[in-house]
Amino acid sequence: MNILALNWQDLKNPLSGGAEVHLEELLRRIVAHGHTVTLFCSNYAGGPTEETIEGVRIIRAGNRYNFNLIAPFHLRRLVAKEKFDLLLEDINKIPFYTPFYLNLPTIVIIPHLFSTAVFQEINFVLGSYIYLAEKPLTRIYRGRRFCVISESTAEDIISRGIPETDVSVIHCGIDAALYNNDHGYKKYDYPAVLYLGRIKKYKSIQHLISAFALTKQKLPQARLTVVGAGDYLPQLKQQARQLGLGEAIDFPGFVSREKKVEFLCRSHVMVYPSLREGWGLTNIEANSCGTTVIAANSPGLRDSVRDEVSGLLYEFGDINRLAERINYILTDDVQREKLEQGGLEWAARFNWDAAADKFLELCMETADSK
Repeated sequence: MNILALNWQDLKNPLSGGAEVHLEELLRRIVAHGHTVTLFCSNYAGGPTEETIEGVRIIRAGNRYNFNLIAPFHLRRLVAKEKFDLLLEDINKIPFYTPFYLNLPTIVIIPHLFSTAVFQEINFVLGSYIYLAEKPLTRIYRGRRFCVISESTAEDIISRGIPETDVSVIHCGIDAALYNNDHGYKKYDYPAVLYLGRIKKYKSIQHLISAFALTKQKLPQARLTVVGAGDYLPQLKQQARQLGLGEAIDFPGFVSREKKVEFLCRSHVMVYPSLREGWGLTNIEANSCGTTVIAANSPGLRDSVRDEVSGLLYEFGDINRLAERINYILTDDVQREKLEQGGLEWAARFNWDAAADKFLELCMETADSK
């Protein structure tokens, strides 16, 4: 097959995240099976307009602010010039509405829909734009195949009117060659709590810092490390200072993959307090490194954590309950080690090769249905 993929950005973009990891892990494996893949996405400062990475041809145009406006022109020109068998449209926040101008068998890839959660992240004007742009999605894309990464997102899509038969759930994989503890890292000699991911308001790291202040009252030696970069970082640092936690919370910023693995292995617990996620890949990565997790009982996160098996869930926004869960993990070594073992077994179920095989099967079915 000759496949055209569409995403807001690619993995080399400094603002890329889990959606880009997910799509490109699949695309590389599709190429390895002998198919041809072109990824069209926005450009970034200093980015080449075209290059090939691990067999995937990447074409970049515009920028993150105007990409959805210029995409139709470029896509029509690409499709007129080449014969594509299939379109993969990855929708992250704002749809491209390709059914209006492209006539190709299509798989719509959706990590998760924001709905009203978008107002937790940005101002009302921009939030309204994204909310209203997302609103007619299921009506416009009706008749296309949908691929989602969690049961929560599948339920959301189906509740909006997409037939269940058109929705496939294919979980993310994990790079077990990277996310493991083959180096034999030992846990820190102090109670160590970790957050690892993008620093965005809707990720609700502010809840974790508030809960950690309660944890410090019972475990004065505990430390929290918040790893990652993002526009909400200044507010979190200010919150830490206001709570008198300046010396107890580290903000190392963006780190290498190797350092990321070290943090995951050496911490006693990783916390994911987000309002909504597509899946919660970091939960599986932590489990694979031998670390248990605590996550909000939110869409996506509740799918990537097996409560009382690979980690613990708490109701989103319940600061006191989150603090209780953290204290429980940090003070009960027997239960923590039991959850760590359960997490290792849970994480072993996920790999990118298996995910790509299922996805490729869906691609071939969709292309053949034309």
